[in-house]
Amino acid sequence: MNLYKTKTENILKVDNSYHVIPGNWDQLINRQNLYGYLKSQLNTAPAIAEGKAKNLLEEGVLPPIGSQEVWAAGVTYLRSMEARMEEAKDSGGADLYDRVYHAERPELFFKAFPHKVSGHKGAVSIRKDSVWNVPEPELTLFINSYGTIEGYTVGNDMSSRSIEGENALYLPQAKVYDRSAALGPCLYVPASPLDPGTLIEMDILREGKLMFRDSVAISRIKRPLTELVSYLYRESTFKDGSFLMTGTCLVPPSDFTLLPEDEILITIEPIGTLRNTVAYNPSV
Repeated sequence: MNLYKTKTENILKVDNSYHVIPGNWDQLINRQNLYGYLKSQLNTAPAIAEGKAKNLLEEGVLPPIGSQEVWAAGVTYLRSMEARMEEAKDSGGADLYDRVYHAERPELFFKAFPHKVSGHKGAVSIRKDSVWNVPEPELTLFINSYGTIEGYTVGNDMSSRSIEGENALYLPQAKVYDRSAALGPCLYVPASPLDPGTLIEMDILREGKLMFRDSVAISRIKRPLTELVSYLYRESTFKDGSFLMTGTCLVPPSDFTLLPEDEILITIEPIGTLRNTVAYNPSV
C-alpha cells in the first residue's frame, strides 16, 4: 500500500485503485499495525477515479511527514565508511569513521524539523560556503511513537562533504540547514518488512545528461534496522513518531559536486521515485 499526502487529502493506492483516507496525517500514521488499519478502511473509504488521483499526485503531492522529526544514521555501509575516511584524512579524523563502523553503538544525528523537509519535485539546497556537496540516497523508516517500524519512504540526506571533512565536529553544519532533507513520494506500508534484495537506485542529471548512476541492495547495510531504531528510542520519546534515514553507500566520486539545476532521482521500488532539483537557499 502506498499512502500519499496531498494538498487536499490523503490518498491510498492499492494495486491500481485509489481511495481517500480521511483524518489528520499525524493521527493517521502514528498507530500500531498501520497496514491492518489501512486495509480495514478499504471497504468504506471513498474510491477516487484513477485520472483524478494521478492528477493530484502529479501536481499536489507533499512530503509524507506531519509533526515528526527526521533523524539519520551514519556510516552504516562499508562504502560510506571508506568515503568518510577519505574526506577526513587531511583533518586527522579518518579513524573516527572506522571506529564507529565497527562499534556497538551506531552514529545517529538529528537531521531536520518537518517544515524544513522538501518533497517530491521540490528543491534541495547546497550550501554556498561548501565546495563539495552531494546527495545521499537512503531508505527511510517511519517509526511510530511506540518504536515500531510501520512504513518506509525514500530519503535524500544532502551533505556538505567539504565541511564535514574539514572537522568531524562540523557535522551539524554539514548536515542540518534549510532544505537539506527530502522525503517522498509516499509512505509505503507493507504487510511485512521490505525484502533484503530491495534496491536503492540513484541518477544525477545535469542539463539532461547523466552524470552519475549507481544502485545497492539494502541487504548491504551493516546493522539491522530494528537495532538502529532501538538506539534512537533510548532515552527519547517521539509523540507523533519519527523518521529515520538509515545511511547510504552510493557515493559519487570525489571529483564530483552538485551544481544548481542538477536533478537527483532516487528510486526504491515498490516505494517509488523521489525527484529533486538542486538550488541555493533563496533566503540566504
